[in-house]
Amino acid sequence: MLSSLHHVPSRLTRCSRLLSTKPTKFGQPLHESHPHLISSQHDLTPGIPTEEYDYRRRKLMNSLPDNSIVVSVAAPIKYMSANIFYKHRQASDFWYLTGFEEPESAVILEKTSSSKGYRMTMFSPGKDAHKEKWDGASTGYPEIERVFKADAALPISTFTSQLKSLASLYSHIFIDLPEGSPRKITKSLLKYLTSPLKSDAEGALESLSSVKRRALAPEVAKLRAVKSTAEQAAMHSAATLSGRAHAKTMRFAQSGMTESKLAAHFEYTCALGGAQRPAYVPVVASGANALIIHYTSNNMVLGEDDLVLIDAGCELNGYASDITRTFPASGKFIPAQHDLYTAVLTAQRELVDLCTESNRLSLHDLHRMSVKLLRKELCQIGFSLDVGGAGGSDLERVLYPHYLSHPIGIDLHESTYFDRSAELKEGNVITIEPGVYVPPTSQFPKWFHNMGIRIEDEVLVGKDIPIVLSASAPKEIEDVEGACQGLLGFEAH
Repeated sequence: MLSSLHHVPSRLTRCSRLLSTKPTKFGQPLHESHPHLISSQHDLTPGIPTEEYDYRRRKLMNSLPDNSIVVSVAAPIKYMSANIFYKHRQASDFWYLTGFEEPESAVILEKTSSSKGYRMTMFSPGKDAHKEKWDGASTGYPEIERVFKADAALPISTFTSQLKSLASLYSHIFIDLPEGSPRKITKSLLKYLTSPLKSDAEGALESLSSVKRRALAPEVAKLRAVKSTAEQAAMHSAATLSGRAHAKTMRFAQSGMTESKLAAHFEYTCALGGAQRPAYVPVVASGANALIIHYTSNNMVLGEDDLVLIDAGCELNGYASDITRTFPASGKFIPAQHDLYTAVLTAQRELVDLCTESNRLSLHDLHRMSVKLLRKELCQIGFSLDVGGAGGSDLERVLYPHYLSHPIGIDLHESTYFDRSAELKEGNVITIEPGVYVPPTSQFPKWFHNMGIRIEDEVLVGKDIPIVLSASAPKEIEDVEGACQGLLGFEAH
């Protein structure tokens, strides 16, 4: 008895070394406060080293002309109704450059001739005992300089005066604001920031001269297009978590269950694995609902002979995942389902194999090849498809109306500034998602009517070999049926 009692304090002592004093003194998880979330003392955010954030800023500033500054602001707090707020998600470019997760914040980077190449000034509300009583801790200015490597950390209330002062010294101001009148642009900027800024609206107006203003997002997008080794690992973790959730949801599903129950099970499984949020509203489409590409009502009941299409992914530690799987509610494909699924899967496999830099293909090239491959596969199982004229063929207009691919990373669709005609580069991460959606019309074989099948993977473009980041989600027929029937070792809960 004495021996066992003496062991208890030692175990507690070991555990206490992994835990910080509660509540935390920082506005976001850091290694010293959350070692269970950020295991390495070298990481600023989970899996991303502090040095990588510095590298991103240096690379950005080196790419800009001399006499440039960069201005980026945090995402605002968004409200569901009145003062009921949504969980905050940081603005993607701001997070990419700083790793700072708190709202009501901003950063200014000045290009310099120093060895580092830039000067970084961070703006935030800082410590506020009264506010922290209600909302929790925020990071203090000394910690912003120490942990986030800012050269200076200042109150957010000084942001517009600082910007006005710096704008008079620099020729190029890289910042993202919508088109419109100067006054409308200023109001758009200030809505992202805390209320004290609004008192200096005229100063911000003068500092954002359209002559000097340049768009920031396209410059950051060039950096974000090629994922670092750390980012690749983070994206693999996110995709693996989502892939396992797909497998477990296949096991969980059964006829008579509502689509919303499957959606909830998927999100629950991801949350248990550490995901902060869904990457997007999940699609859980049973039967003919799968013919609606972005079906998110998720309020129907699974039929015994239905195929179930689930397009869902989580966001884990700042990176999105995007996976689609289609499986039989009964746990076993009937012959027509088997044939159509095999046709889509065969095309999808071939397209994934082409995702290498050495193949010198663009997203446009891959999409054109997806049309060709799907046409071949569908004709082999009884479809009679017209060649198509100016308006496109039945395949492109009806059966396969969406694009094959999009880049993915911090954002689900990192494609706003991605050139679909550019050749893929090693380190790009893209989706490959061919699909076929057969309406109940006479020009298509009736045994395929009301079937919708999409198979989507995340693919890391390699030099000569692609890597499927979402390989944990079953997609071969025997694996899908095995997951549905509980034969792959996945538990339903």
